Amino acid sequence: MDNGNFYTLKGYERLEEKKITYAMEDYLEMICRLYQEMGLVRITDLAKNLNVRPSSVTKMVEHLKSADLVESQKYGAVKPTDMGMELGRYLIKRHNIIHELLCHINHSENELEQVEKIEHFLNEETIKNIETFLQTIAKP
Repeated sequence: MDNGNFYTLKGYERLEEKKITYAMEDYLEMICRLYQEMGLVRITDLAKNLNVRPSSVTKMVEHLKSADLVESQKYGAVKPTDMGMELGRYLIKRHNIIHELLCHINHSENELEQVEKIEHFLNEETIKNIETFLQTIAKP
């Protein structure tokens, strides 16, 4: 994508033609986290963990369903599809890699807010390179 031209942030986003929004990524990441921990994910669990209203979760679950990333069951239970779980694992890994890097360079234990602000803007190659860097500096 780097052809020497400069774009606004919106311009770069349009070039990438993302199929899901950043908000969808955040919800899917949390659905997959909770699914791995608890198995059953309820609308109320998502609302509590994301600090949003249940009605907002319900709307987003519908968007994720239309993208074939989650299935919803009776009584508000949500689970990722195979495709959703695959993407969710990547989103969790991306989050953890960026968090580890920021904690390392900022000498802190928690950089959650910073991770949330930047995780959607780094491409897969950059994430792989950060992971390699972290592995390199972790070697004795």
